[in-house]
Parts: sequence; C-alpha cells; structure tokens
Amino acid sequence: MDVDLVKALASDKRLLILEWLRDPERHFRPQRDGDLVRDGVCSLFIAEKLGVSQPTCGEHLKVLAKAGLIRGRKIRQWVFYQRDEDRIAKVKEMLSSDW
Repeated sequence: MDVDLVKALASDKRLLILEWLRDPERHFRPQRDGDLVRDGVCSLFIAEKLGVSQPTCGEHLKVLAKAGLIRGRKIRQWVFYQRDEDRIAKVKEMLSSDW
C-alpha cells in the first residue's frame, strides 16, 4: 500500500470529506456555479462544513487528491471536488484482500 493512500485514510476529517462527497446533495446546499453531482462540490462549501479555514481544507483535499481518492475540476475561479469511484473501489478491494 502506498504512503499517500495511508496518509489520506489516517485522518477523520478526510474520511468525513469522502463520506460527504459520496452523496453531495444530501450533505451540501445547492451551488450557484456547478452541479453538486455532475461537477462536484466547491472547496469553499467543504471548508465551511468541515469547520476549518480554506487553507486547512485545501491541504486535506490535496492529500486526498494525491492518493487518487478525489479529483478536482476548476470552474471559473473555484475548484469543485468529487470522488474517484473507480480508485475507491480498487482501494476497498485491496484493503479487504488477505495481505
């Protein structure tokens, strides 16, 4: 297992972000720019819900993205995030297999 993945999964806050992004319409209010499901969730909304500053949230998102668990998409000046379901499925399979 790679270090980036272990680091990404080692934080309760990062696990919360992954959980929220699984069902963004349930966890976030509608956005003016970008569809919650199709485009992802604006990093500002994630920071607000997480109760942290934008730079702190950005670090969490960077760690998740480096591990390949989420991907960002820039729309105007904002970055919108969504889960990479294929990568998450592979990680779940890897974690459930015998080592």
